[in-house]
Amino acid sequence: MTLRLDHIAIGAASLEDGIRWVEDRLGVPLSGGGAHPRMGTHNRLLKLGQRLYLEVIAIDPDAPAPDRRRWFGLDDPAVQARLAERPRLLAWIARSNDIDATLAQGHGGMGVVEPMSRGDLEWRITVRPDGAPPAGGVLPLLIQWPQDLHPADGLAESGCRLERLTLRHPSPERIRDGLTALEFVAGPAAVVVTPDDAPGLVADIRTPRGRTVIIDS
Repeated sequence: MTLRLDHIAIGAASLEDGIRWVEDRLGVPLSGGGAHPRMGTHNRLLKLGQRLYLEVIAIDPDAPAPDRRRWFGLDDPAVQARLAERPRLLAWIARSNDIDATLAQGHGGMGVVEPMSRGDLEWRITVRPDGAPPAGGVLPLLIQWPQDLHPADGLAESGCRLERLTLRHPSPERIRDGLTALEFVAGPAAVVVTPDDAPGLVADIRTPRGRTVIIDS
């Protein structure tokens, strides 16, 4: 059983706003993605390395509202107010090859495993009843893809690489203990935990322009 960094999720007030914001900052186009019928959201993707990618996600205005809270806290008024200012790094997602066993090792509050789909792609992911990411987004959602299938495999090479993901939290030892319990293994990018006054995420992304862009929450 392994748990590794899979992708990062940037929320936006609209998908168009999110795409424009990320493309302006990184200097490369997003591609792929689609709609999530169970959640009433849609997304676009950007490859950040081998089986590693960035996701821009937003509420789909053309989709029926789900009979539940959307993932990544997108229905939370406080989150919506922050996204109205600019897109934000809301969460990170870690890939397991046995999501049920990984979830059983956690300290609780991770949510339940649910089936999801986008077009003909299907996967399983943890979602909390309130839709919020665990520990304010500092602990990961868990995901399991079908064997030998991953969305990043079909994405165009972007020239961007995630160099570091920093997890900020007032109780960093709690976060480190949580990752240890989940048997998280570092790679393909560095994942570090640092103390801060409030939970938050920072992604350092190297671009084809030869500079590192900081995207945070």
